[in-house]
Amino acid sequence: MTSGTPASPESTAVAVPTRERLLDAAAVLFYREGVSIGVEALCRAAGVSKRSMYQLFTSKDDVLAASLDRAGSGYLGGLLPAPEADLPPRDRIMHVFHRLESLSASPDYLGCPFLATAFELKNPEHPASVVARRYKDALTDFFREEARRGGAHDADLLAHQLTVVFDGSSGRVAAQGRSLGGLAVATATALLDASGMS
Repeated sequence: MTSGTPASPESTAVAVPTRERLLDAAAVLFYREGVSIGVEALCRAAGVSKRSMYQLFTSKDDVLAASLDRAGSGYLGGLLPAPEADLPPRDRIMHVFHRLESLSASPDYLGCPFLATAFELKNPEHPASVVARRYKDALTDFFREEARRGGAHDADLLAHQLTVVFDGSSGRVAAQGRSLGGLAVATATALLDASGMS
């Protein structure tokens, strides 16, 4: 998700609007510390008052959902190949798993932020869970389209299988605190081989 720590309130108070400071701080804190972070800690990290926060958002739940949505596009974009990349479908799919393997080697990577948020909330109707599900569905849709283009026997099944591999691999990183060591790439490769994709 967001890498690095939030800039100090003093250095950003003028240059960065209040809403963006709040969402940037929320993305870092919720990812590193969990969704139970209190409003006071969040506002302190962002350098904004609680009054200002509640003028922008109706609740902490809304801040969580908005911060996940704002950071989510960057996270997903960092996994997918560039739209202009001239790669065959199989390589486009494998790009995602090579990126996951690379992320897993970083001590700052604590697993998929969408999964982490949904697991903590345990409420599929929470606004942030809805955001998380939208991004997870977007990844599955990417797999499905590439599987279809690549001639997989059952593109829908393969897309869901690849999503399970991605999610399971991400969960393993979070649970064990160590890199995947090629496991995600090997598992995805086996699925692609079995699917009939060249």
